[in-house]
Amino acid sequence: MSTDPDRVATARALLEHLGVTAADLTDSNRPAMPTVAEYLPAVVAAASPATRRTYGSSWRRMAAAYGDRRIDAVRASDIEALMRQAAAGARPRRNSRNGRHAGEHLIAAARAFYNRAIADGYLTIVDSPAHRVRKPRRLPNTRRALTPDELSDINAAARSGGHDIVLDALLLRLHTETACRRAGALALRLADLDTEHALIRLREKGGTQRWQPITPMLASRRDDHARARGAVAPTDAVLRYRNGQPATYRRYDLMWKRIGRQLPWVAVQGISIHWLRHTTLTWVERHFGYAVARAYAGHTDSSGPATTTYIKADLHAVAAALAALTGQPHPLAVAESGQRFPGQEAEDGSGGIPRWNPPLDGS
Repeated sequence: MSTDPDRVATARALLEHLGVTAADLTDSNRPAMPTVAEYLPAVVAAASPATRRTYGSSWRRMAAAYGDRRIDAVRASDIEALMRQAAAGARPRRNSRNGRHAGEHLIAAARAFYNRAIADGYLTIVDSPAHRVRKPRRLPNTRRALTPDELSDINAAARSGGHDIVLDALLLRLHTETACRRAGALALRLADLDTEHALIRLREKGGTQRWQPITPMLASRRDDHARARGAVAPTDAVLRYRNGQPATYRRYDLMWKRIGRQLPWVAVQGISIHWLRHTTLTWVERHFGYAVARAYAGHTDSSGPATTTYIKADLHAVAAALAALTGQPHPLAVAESGQRFPGQEAEDGSGGIPRWNPPLDGS
C-alpha cells in the first residue's frame, strides 16, 4: 500500500514539534542523545594528545556555534556554513591558500567528532552531518626540492643573526639529514640519542617510532647541546632554548620569518621546514630508489600496488644514503658512495649539504 504524502508530512511536523526523531521510535536501545556541548568532553577525553592539539580549536568552534543542539539535530548545511566561516576567518600565513586548509581542517574535525558518536552508538554513518559535507578540493602542492645554492643561502642566513643561531643551525641540519617532521624533532629526548651508533629515535604522527641515522658529528653536537642547556634526565627534551626551556613550534615560525627578511624569495614562496624534508627525500629517491626513500621518510602505509609490500629497505641502506648525502661515513652504512647533489661538487666531499660547524656557546 502506498504512503499518503500528506500523512507523512503531518507526522514529521508532529515529531519535530515533540522533539522526537524517527530513530527515537525505531531504536529504543540507543542512549539518550546529548547536546554538542555535553558530548564534547567525551570526545576530547578519548582523543590522543596530537588529535586534541590538531582539532581542539575546531571542536571549540562547533561547541560555540551549536553547543545547545543535540548532536543529531546539527545539519549538513550547518557544518558547511561553519566550514565557510573558518575559511573566511583564517589568519593569513606565508603558505596560505585562501582559507582552504582551514575549511578542510574543520570538516576533518567534525568528522572525528561524529566518528566518536557513531562508535558510541548515538548515530550511524548515514546520520552523520559531517560525512555528508564534501571537503574542499586540495590544490596542487607548490612545494619543491630546494637547489644546493638555495639550501646554502638558507643556512647562511640562519647563522648570520638572531639571538640563538646554535639552535637554528641544529634545527636546519637535523631536518636536512633526517627529513623528519617538526613534531618528531621537538619530541626528541636524551633517551632517544644513540651517539655510539649515530642514531636518533623519531616519534612522529600516527604513533610511529623509528631509529633514524644521523652523522656522528650531528649526534655529538646534539648531545652536547642538550646537556649544556640543562638536559639531565632521560626524558628531558634535546632541543632547548638558551634559558633551558624545551623548544616549541614557535621557534620554527620565528626562524623562517627572520630568514625571510634576509632572503625575500623565502617569504614570497612560503618556504618552511617541510621543504627540507621534500629536498632530502627527492635526492634520496633519485639516487637510491623508492624503497630507500620510503624507509628514509618513515612511511609505513600499505596502500598502492601489492608489490609495495616487497619494496623495503633496512636501516643500513638508509645509513648508506645518509653517508652519500653528507659525504661523512656512518657506522651502519653498508657501503661508501660518491653520490652528489645534481651539479654540486662540494669541496668537503659532501653530497651538497653546506658546511656545518656551529659554536656551542651561541656566539
